[in-house]
Amino acid sequence: MPSLLPTPEPDPRITPIPAAEIRRRYLEFFAARGHTVVPGASLVPAGDQTLLFTNSGMVQFKEVFTGAETRSYTRAVDVQRCLRVAGKHNDFEEVGRTPRHHTLFEMMGNWSFGDYFKREAIHWAWEFLTVEMGLPAERLAATTYRDDEVAWAAWRDEIGLPPERMARWGDVDAGDDKNFWRMADTGPCGPCSEIHFDRGPELSEGPECVPDHSEHCPRWLELWNLVFMEFNQLADGRRVPLPFTSVDTGLGLERLASVLQGVLSNYDTDLFTPIHETLRRLLGHDPEAFEADRFSYQVIADHSRAMTFLIADGVLPSNEGRGYVLRRIIRRAVRHGRLLGRRDPFLVETAAAVIDVMGDAYPMLRDERLQILAAIAREEVQFARTLDAGTLQLEEALIPLTDAERLVGRRPEDVPPDAPVLPGAFAFKLHDTYGFPIDLTIELAAEYGVQVDRAGFDVALEEQRQRSRGGRKAELARHAQLTDLYEGIQRRAGETLFLGYETTAAEGRVLAIVRDGIAFDELSGSGEAEVILDRTPFYAEGGGQVGDRGELFEAGGGSALFSVEETLRPVGRLVIHRGKLHGRLRTGETVSAVVDAERRARTMRNHTATHLLHRALRNAVGPAARQAGSLVAPDYLRFDYPFERALTEDERRRIEDEVRRVVREDRPVTVALLPIGEAIEAGADAFFDEKYGETVRTVRVADYSFELCGGTHCRASGQVGGFVITADRSIGTGMRRIEALTGDAADAHLRERAELLAEIAGHLGAQGVEAVPDRIAALEAELREAKRRLRAGAGAGVPKAAELAAAAREVAPGILLVARAGPWSTIEELKATAKETRSRLPSGVIALGLDADQPQLFVGVSEDLVVRGVSAGALAQAGMPHIEGKGGGRPEMAQGRGSRRDGLAAALEAIGAALVADSGG
Repeated sequence: MPSLLPTPEPDPRITPIPAAEIRRRYLEFFAARGHTVVPGASLVPAGDQTLLFTNSGMVQFKEVFTGAETRSYTRAVDVQRCLRVAGKHNDFEEVGRTPRHHTLFEMMGNWSFGDYFKREAIHWAWEFLTVEMGLPAERLAATTYRDDEVAWAAWRDEIGLPPERMARWGDVDAGDDKNFWRMADTGPCGPCSEIHFDRGPELSEGPECVPDHSEHCPRWLELWNLVFMEFNQLADGRRVPLPFTSVDTGLGLERLASVLQGVLSNYDTDLFTPIHETLRRLLGHDPEAFEADRFSYQVIADHSRAMTFLIADGVLPSNEGRGYVLRRIIRRAVRHGRLLGRRDPFLVETAAAVIDVMGDAYPMLRDERLQILAAIAREEVQFARTLDAGTLQLEEALIPLTDAERLVGRRPEDVPPDAPVLPGAFAFKLHDTYGFPIDLTIELAAEYGVQVDRAGFDVALEEQRQRSRGGRKAELARHAQLTDLYEGIQRRAGETLFLGYETTAAEGRVLAIVRDGIAFDELSGSGEAEVILDRTPFYAEGGGQVGDRGELFEAGGGSALFSVEETLRPVGRLVIHRGKLHGRLRTGETVSAVVDAERRARTMRNHTATHLLHRALRNAVGPAARQAGSLVAPDYLRFDYPFERALTEDERRRIEDEVRRVVREDRPVTVALLPIGEAIEAGADAFFDEKYGETVRTVRVADYSFELCGGTHCRASGQVGGFVITADRSIGTGMRRIEALTGDAADAHLRERAELLAEIAGHLGAQGVEAVPDRIAALEAELREAKRRLRAGAGAGVPKAAELAAAAREVAPGILLVARAGPWSTIEELKATAKETRSRLPSGVIALGLDADQPQLFVGVSEDLVVRGVSAGALAQAGMPHIEGKGGGRPEMAQGRGSRRDGLAAALEAIGAALVADSGG
């Protein structure tokens, strides 16, 4: 996809600036103006169920805008890595086709939380672009929302923009979202003002080429979006004012770099060119080849960045959720590599180039380099196997559709319009089950002279997308409605104070009672409901730990009013007690909240043990085995970690022994609140899917483990009691799960295993447990001998290769035929016999029939006879009607399957007759 745009003359007034310097100077510019430099958040949004990925800079500040969260600063500046591949902001299909769309990009942002507003944001943006970056003022234009008089006046009267470089757009109530920004269907939103760069009149495409239409006209490039957060969009369609006005700006690093470096495409900036150069080296391409294949180069470069950052942020390829998106990104890059002629793995090289380019700005890329490259290598190899498996499935479906010989290199456009058609539903199944690209299906089908029902494929694909969107949309709508409800309760009644670190029983006042998404002042009778208290000892589910259960009683120890079955924290610090009502509850009354203390104690043992397991695991197999997920329940613990293989018996034993040793040493477990930067600097482990504030709670097992954690824990490691690992299994490519028991559950498990072993010894006739291994060895020897005798008997009647070769008969001058049916156990065993027969009979035709309920035919033709015009596919077709089957294949080998067992002999005779006829005998 070479560029067809004219290249403007370089502007001597613009000094080229590397992207790394732009990033640094942006942070320094706003830091000098009272902004706190805040690290960018993970691509995995912490604690936000409405988003699959961080798609804008405001994600980590969302609750600050609503007032649900406070920070120690009111001005911030950051550079946020963003991913747009799903949901409202989805650029996946546009990547590579345009000079400015990406899956992963960097958004530079400055923020005000109830501090400065429109005028200051506009003035600082103008100063940064024209003074700090040196862009000519006459090449910049601005747009505002239609009725935003403050922003319009700032541009016109204070900045001095001429009218011809100003425009007003948008009417959100009429469905026109221009100059009105929102992160998702619900949440903070507001009018915005955009700054556009004029690339030159020579790129204009007519009078419609004006700012804010830059996606359609290459002349105007949107650089910076200044969002003025004033409203909160509710699920019912209403927009209500936020507690205070804020500013959220987004300046695209890739776009600004393209302007400052004098190139028309983001892909020609120094953020991408090293990746292109790596791929060109691998492919042996010159610059002209790069331009001819620019589309695939751009897809690979973009996707290499996205996969590298996703894995660094803890996402691994899988078949669902974020892992599935990552898998799609990797596989699309592999597919474009194949379009460029690359069959061998290559993405490790391009990802390494990404790390080299971005590692200074994002040190975690270098820290996780080995893990990133290993995960990409595994997925690329696995996809190659997937392509092979999908190819076999596809060939099995294509062969019965046509009698044509396969012609490698036949193009889809060369397939005649009356050719057989592969159903679109089958092509979609290959795509959905195997990740098999549709264009590859079309190419392979063409080699067999078969068309693909592309329209049917598109229908099936769209139906799946609609199902996915429908389910996801309904889920998000329900979540948004409840979030609005809970946020309203929190604004009216306040937050819940958690007392559960110190006690399992406390009195609290009822703030709200909810049933079926409706808040009540009073509720009586029975049934499911939710209760919100101003104080509670109940731990709300979070950090992998399940929520507490227990009872709410009348104050002073009266009757039970409510059974708490689940404890949650849906927004801010509001705690929801979900369960069943037994009497009457009123808002404002005081109740006694009592946690199930024994259940809590079991959960605490498992949580402390999880920390011990994490440290022991990393000590045993290395730091890459970091926590990627966990479940801390009262009956067991579950721990997910990235690793390529199962633990060895020695590693598993070492982990168990180390945890048990620390338990025996009864080390103190202490809790401390620290600034997050101080905690990380001190070596505390943090996890990518958790949301942390400026001050964090740390849990330390003395001289052993140190983690950020909000859960409940034992006071000393000795309280964990017993510990035993019960499982270590794969839960996806490169991801494993350990399950373990503690305390009396571990003791019970070990006792049951000992009793089971004693029972097994009795059944085996062993004299005690110690004799079981010897007894098993003896029984295995007996079993091997029995199998040997069985195989010897079962082999009777199956033709041997030597016998078949000796029985070959000449059916035409210089043409030998072996034709025999037999009771081979599988088609693979039959093929093995055919292969061995071929080694004894270098020239000839071998036709074998599998005598089974579903008979199969196999025909092999030696190379010298293929040259003479003998075709295995044609011979197989001659025999198939006699077994009422279908089949086909290549000239040298073909096979088919039927349903008529008694037709095998006739089928082999027909093959012999066809061979004689074809050879002119």
